[in-house]
Amino acid sequence: MSRIASTFSALQAQGRKALIPYVTAGFPFADITPALMHGMVEAGADVIELGVPFSDPMADGPVIQKAGEKALSLGIGMVQVLDHVREFRKRNSTTPVVLMGYANPVERYDQKHGDGAFVRDSAAAGVDGVLIVDYPPEECEAFAASLRAHGMDLIFLLAPTSTDERMAQVACVASGYVYYVSLKGVTGSGALDTTAVEQMLPRIRQHVTIPVGVGFGIRDAATAQAIGKVADAVVIGSRIIQLIEDQEHAKVVPLTIDFLRGIRKALDA
Repeated sequence: MSRIASTFSALQAQGRKALIPYVTAGFPFADITPALMHGMVEAGADVIELGVPFSDPMADGPVIQKAGEKALSLGIGMVQVLDHVREFRKRNSTTPVVLMGYANPVERYDQKHGDGAFVRDSAAAGVDGVLIVDYPPEECEAFAASLRAHGMDLIFLLAPTSTDERMAQVACVASGYVYYVSLKGVTGSGALDTTAVEQMLPRIRQHVTIPVGVGFGIRDAATAQAIGKVADAVVIGSRIIQLIEDQEHAKVVPLTIDFLRGIRKALDA
């Protein structure tokens, strides 16, 4: 059983929902990510999504795009992202870490380091799951098998526009959890319609047997609590990025901990 599967299994046994915060690796400071990850766990995070900076992040809104540009300007690439995970693992061997990003940095890494290097090196660093926004499920069977052979999960996005056929395709290759994008649009855009999410999740669960997390548009404790009533996990990204983007180094981790503690409390209420 993967670290992600065992985390969700333990939460289910406790009747609790997973809190999955997202942060762009190397943002807002090149060296802050491992400390930020530890702070998130301290605040009650169950899984951490670590964004791999990329110059053309098609699914991300202006907030996360800007964070990615800043991280890239600080010299953060896949090598540094894996270093962050390795550093985090020195003190934490239990909290799952998911890399979220795009095909280009993954394939560029393999070009530079050899076929299969991304999967091999991610597993060695302590990565538990990978979410590649622009990898369609019908082209991912070999990649999913390679990840599974290294104890990692391949996670997919589903959207309000996903057809039953697409959900079935995702169900064939996905493991760990699926990430339901609650809005038509990019990360951080618009207000979340919790009723629409409630109506969609039973449809998804007709096809998908693994946990379903919901993100894109969750900004506060009240929304997180409403989504937590119907989903297995709540994913928060843009709001954290906004919170820390202009902060001085010493304030980034305490502010994140304070914010996530409020979300955790609401989820557990």
